[in-house]
Amino acid sequence: MADLAVEAEGLVKWFDKARAVDGVGLRVPTGSIHGVLGPNGAGKTTTLRLLLGILDPEVGWRRILGEDKPMRAAPRIGYLPEERGLYPSMNPREAIAFLGALRGLPLAEGRRRATQLLEEAGLGHAAAKPIRTLSKGMAQTVQLLGTIVHKPRLLVLDEPFSGLDAINQQRLEGLIRAQVDDGATVLFSTHVIAHAERLCERITVIAKGGVRFDGTVAAARDRLPSRVQLRTRRADGPWRAALPADATAQDRDWSFALPADGIEPVLEALIAGGAGIETLAIERPSLHEAFVELVGEPVAQDETEDAA
Repeated sequence: MADLAVEAEGLVKWFDKARAVDGVGLRVPTGSIHGVLGPNGAGKTTTLRLLLGILDPEVGWRRILGEDKPMRAAPRIGYLPEERGLYPSMNPREAIAFLGALRGLPLAEGRRRATQLLEEAGLGHAAAKPIRTLSKGMAQTVQLLGTIVHKPRLLVLDEPFSGLDAINQQRLEGLIRAQVDDGATVLFSTHVIAHAERLCERITVIAKGGVRFDGTVAAARDRLPSRVQLRTRRADGPWRAALPADATAQDRDWSFALPADGIEPVLEALIAGGAGIETLAIERPSLHEAFVELVGEPVAQDETEDAA
């Protein structure tokens, strides 16, 4: 990958006697959406802070937007930390302009852009209201707008979907895609697999501080075999001998891993034996299933499920 927005190798970080990050490396192509996945406590936040230069590693190196010292790239980066924070008495327009000013954007231009961003996000009516009067989803949207107001080339979002309802999650996904359409690169962490599956081409899976997988979503899913879901008209017959050994049955419904030589030999035996095929579907494994295979524990498939 010749054109990388983020590159790191062998990052190690200790806190007291705990090794929070253990040899993490990743590569994020420019113009992509890259997800850092892992259960809570896996080391995702510490990894992002190491990449951004908020923390320094004991071992390893990182390069951000071509800079070996990440802080030199700070004006071109937008960062949404896991801990949200806005001044409650400030209004959204001023809050967004203030966050832009921290990245070098003049206040007057920040206010102009803030007004436009709020209108586009459907929050124009709230531009002058105190942030304390806004809903959690609205306030989180305001902070995200403050993260992009200076038009960063790299957007780093730590658990950006946490606590949002389904509508605001969908809006946030749209905003992330819009940033990439404008040429930005997005790196975000999440423990909710559904967002990564919808948004990302590449992912890095972290567990217990170390990388379990780094590559495309398709490659992660291909670690598990596709499954065949079959319904036959007959419940029994000599054709059953053609089904793979791992086939499970419930009445006339069958489920088994797709054989290495394809489904065709099984189909020929079923037809020849008069099984009667009513339905047949080949289902690829989900990213959630691949994640469980990689990490050994489930995580939330949907934020509403996680919050329940």
